[in-house]
Amino acid sequence: MRGRTWLGAALVLGAQLRALWLAAAVEVHTAKEVIAVNGTNQRLKCTFSSSSPVGQQLSVSWNFQPEDLSSHEPVFYYLKEPYKPPSGRFKERVTWDGNIERNDVSIIIWNLQPSDNGTFTCQVTNWPDVYGTIGEVRLRVVQKVNFSEIHFLAVAIGSASVLMIIVVTAVIICRQQRRKARDKGLEVADTER
Repeated sequence: MRGRTWLGAALVLGAQLRALWLAAAVEVHTAKEVIAVNGTNQRLKCTFSSSSPVGQQLSVSWNFQPEDLSSHEPVFYYLKEPYKPPSGRFKERVTWDGNIERNDVSIIIWNLQPSDNGTFTCQVTNWPDVYGTIGEVRLRVVQKVNFSEIHFLAVAIGSASVLMIIVVTAVIICRQQRRKARDKGLEVADTER
């Protein structure tokens, strides 16, 4: 009977330790979607939180999944220092923009092209926190910035204001002209008397 008690206690303890292990995982935070203009540079922000202090074994890997769902491509890797990709579409177009001390593992993609449309993933491991979420950023590269409804509203209000100023100015000028003509008519009538 004693063996079963120890076995039961060990199973309960194991389940609790597993729950603590999962609770101690690295959490990665990214923007869900980023829109950038063709030919510009874009910072892909990725931050993390870990229950363990940041150590020498911290590693970061950025990968890319194109919209056509072809194979993943490595974009960037960090382990004690940043490593640029030796080949591929992001060679010479990606730089490290993170700060490990601030739990920031962001990168910058230079000279964006429509072929860069897709999903970027950011994965962080910080021993012993080797499990956790993977951050995803969907990048959309557009030809030019859309003319938003706010811009349209601002132009409409500005145009209406300018038109109103012109109308008010014209009314004031017409009244002054009439007043001058009336005053001149009164002067002529007074001189004729």
